[in-house]
Amino acid sequence: MTLYAVDAIDDAVEATRSLLWPFDAGRWLRLMVVVFFVGGAGGSAPSQLGGSASTGTGSQPGSFPQLPAPETVLPSGGELLVIGVVLGAVAAVVIGLLFVGSVMEFVFVESLRREAVSIRRYWRDRWRAGVRLFGFRLVLGVVTLTLVAAALAPALLPALSGDASVAVGVLLLAVPVLVGLAAVSGLVGGLTTNFVVPVMLVEGGSLLSAWRRFWPVLTGQWKQYAAYVALAFVIRIATGVVSGVAVVFGVIVAAVPFGITGIVGVALLSVATPVGAALIAVSVLLFVLAVAAVALLVSVPIRTYLRYYALFVLGDTDAGLDLIAERRRAVRE
Repeated sequence: MTLYAVDAIDDAVEATRSLLWPFDAGRWLRLMVVVFFVGGAGGSAPSQLGGSASTGTGSQPGSFPQLPAPETVLPSGGELLVIGVVLGAVAAVVIGLLFVGSVMEFVFVESLRREAVSIRRYWRDRWRAGVRLFGFRLVLGVVTLTLVAAALAPALLPALSGDASVAVGVLLLAVPVLVGLAAVSGLVGGLTTNFVVPVMLVEGGSLLSAWRRFWPVLTGQWKQYAAYVALAFVIRIATGVVSGVAVVFGVIVAAVPFGITGIVGVALLSVATPVGAALIAVSVLLFVLAVAAVALLVSVPIRTYLRYYALFVLGDTDAGLDLIAERRRAVRE
């Protein structure tokens, strides 16, 4: 049996090369913007563990004297307002990035489909589909976090009551459940992004209708998609290592000029404090921007390759869902 995921490895390389080379600065810059948002923004919900103080009935000879419980200081109304505003701002930024990233998924696939990158045009045409993907991701995230909280609750409750040994034991039992939840959530999200989004572009319907269209393909050729998931995992590890090495090299290169200017700024602090402080701030800012630019530059071919790889597999399993039929023929002929 031919494994489409194996055949698509080299095909995706050729398709990526055809899109990105010869080098076009405008195309690369637009793809860097798209990749920045497609990369996604993750967040975690912090959990707070507390302990309860035990009280005695009285002091006994030879026992330690009972210390008074520390006074609990509740935040004032103004502090609560500030905390609420900060949390609201963080939530707004996270939700905004999630929405923009959802629309950019369609901009990205449309760019690969047409082999022409146009953010404004594709955004105007596909933002409604992006809203549907945004809603799906939001629901998936809420459901995942709720299940995670339910799995951790049996461990958190003993910890809050002060029984640390029970809490650790229950937490160890919850680890396989958490790993399973992460795997299922990641698999559903990955299949939606890599395959259901292209189906939405082909069919033009809702996300649920796209899932209904894709589901028979997925279950009917599950071996092909199992091979894709396994190989894509290995490819992501390999490209992650390559990307990390390239970014570290970029950091070293950028550290030389900006490190020199930063040292000059430190030397000027004792002579001209404002000038030295400004020079240090500018050096740090430019260094961070340079590192971010290198990371995005490296991510463009990697993200393009991975998305082309999924599109080749999708088209091989169902010709009616092939978004890149012309590129497929050009590569394979």
